Parts: sequence; C-alpha cells; structure tokens
Amino acid sequence: MFRYGILIIAYTLLFACYNKSETKTKKVEKAKYEVPKFNADSAYYFVEKQVSFGPRFISSKGWEKCAIWLEKKLKTYTNDVIIQEASITTYDRKNHTLKNIIASFNPQSNNRIALFAHWDTRHIADYDTINKESPILGANDGGSGVGVLLELARIFKNKKPKIGLDIILFDAEDYGQPENSRFPVMKDSWCLGSQYWSKNPHKSNYFARYGILLDMVGSKNATFRHEEISNYFAPNILQKVWNKAIQLGYANYFVFEGAKQIIDDHYYINTIAGIPTIDIIEYDPTTATNFNKHWHTHKDDMDNVDKKTLEAVGQTLLEIIYNE
Repeated sequence: MFRYGILIIAYTLLFACYNKSETKTKKVEKAKYEVPKFNADSAYYFVEKQVSFGPRFISSKGWEKCAIWLEKKLKTYTNDVIIQEASITTYDRKNHTLKNIIASFNPQSNNRIALFAHWDTRHIADYDTINKESPILGANDGGSGVGVLLELARIFKNKKPKIGLDIILFDAEDYGQPENSRFPVMKDSWCLGSQYWSKNPHKSNYFARYGILLDMVGSKNATFRHEEISNYFAPNILQKVWNKAIQLGYANYFVFEGAKQIIDDHYYINTIAGIPTIDIIEYDPTTATNFNKHWHTHKDDMDNVDKKTLEAVGQTLLEIIYNE
C-alpha cells in the first residue's frame, strides 16, 4: 500500500512535470505557427481595381493599363518583379506580345512554392445569349485569383514567410479557340502564357516543390473539388490543402469529391515544367459547363464576386504557407 502510494506520488509528480513541459511546448508551437489573417476587403478591392480597367484580353487597352498597375503594385511588396515577354500567334492568326508577371519573395531560398493565376480575361462572351462577340469583364474568371494573390503578396511583405514564394500571373490563358470558330483548329490554343513559362521559366533551373493554381475562386457559394489532373500529379498536395480548409471551417467550399479533368494552366505546369501543381477552381456539377453559371458571360462582373469565398481560399493558403 505504501509502495503503491509512492508510485502514485511519483507518477503524479512525473505527470505534472510532463504537463508543464507539454504546456511550454504548446506555447512555443503556438508562437511558431501564428498565421496572419487574410483581409477579404483588401482582396475584393484588388479584384475591383482590375475590373475598373475593363476587359483585359491580350493587347487590349484594359490589358495594357492593368499590366502597368500590376507591375507597380507588386513592386511595392517586393523588389523581385519580372515581366516575361514573348511573341505569340493566337488561333485567329493575330500576333501579340504576352506578358507573364512574376513576383518573388525570399529569392535566395531553395525551398520554394509557386502560386499561379491568370490575369487576362476572355475576349468574347461565347457562353452568353447576347453580345457574344464582345469581351467580358472577368471579375471571377481572371480577377479573383489575382486578387487573392495580391493580398497574399501584401501580407508577405508585412510578415515574411520562412520559405521562398513565387507569384506567377499568366497571360493569354483565356484566348482559346471557341467551339464555333471559323479558323482552322489550333492545338493547345488555351493557356498560352503558362505553356511558354513552362518551357521557359523566368529563371534557369527554376525549381519549386509544388504549385497551387487559383482560377475562378471568387463567386458566392463556390465549391472546389478534387480535379482529376490535380489528383493525378499532386494528390498529396491536394489532400493537404483540402484537409487544412476543412480544419479552418471551410467545408462548404472545399468538398471531398472528385471532378473531371480540366485543361487549365496546371496541366502544362505539370506535364512540361514538372512541378506538381493543383488547381483550386470552381466546379459546379449543376451547370452544363460544370463551371460557374456566369462563366464567359457578361454577368461575370463584381456582382459575381463574394468576399467570403475569397477569404476561404486566401486563409487556407496562408495556413499552408506559414506552416511550411
């Protein structure tokens, strides 16, 4: 009985010491993993600013103005901004000079993650019922992904991440050949900016451990699913991001269901550049296109952008980045 009592006392003391140690560890871990808050109002403003330039398809006036603004804005957050230019010919036999806009943080680090979005917009409203040949504003499809990444860039300046990060904004993603085109079929007519970058990275021997592409991440009640190409090339990253989103309470947005493959920028990043990359893209199984109901229509304006969705995506990315 006495020995048992000694054991109990010893065990109690040991357990108390362990609890103190555990408490200290938890405090250290809490400080270590403190993550900034994503400002959805700021991200929304960045989307709104892009839309204020009007349609931003390659070589248009809105495109020119937006390119200047994006470069200036990113240079307020980092000194490492590159404009990658290349001559291209689109399906309609027009010649253009595309501009991929790249901002790097902690450029000396070999431990890097790449964050992608496209900054151009569709030059026609091919899924609208009126004015089908007129360009769209692309608030969600184009503007939202850039808006989230600009807000991340602002945060990176104020709270420097431990890892290296590259924000890469692709041009000419949405200048693909429409189904009813009168021109001869052009293979790989979409995602021209990412195709070029994947073959010609902005730095020789460029390497990132993985990449995350944002596309159409702003509409109200958007849902993001396990897109097939993402799941094939980067299943671990897909699980990592979705699990984190669920932990943060964003299960209504990040759904654990499969989605058919989408030929988006990540396809070329995976198959040409060899960087395992996932696509966070709205997938709506209730529409004929499986995209947002206002996809490639004139209703893709600021009424199609919701701050809560921007926050769900942005905060999830911050949790991933600052816990690397």
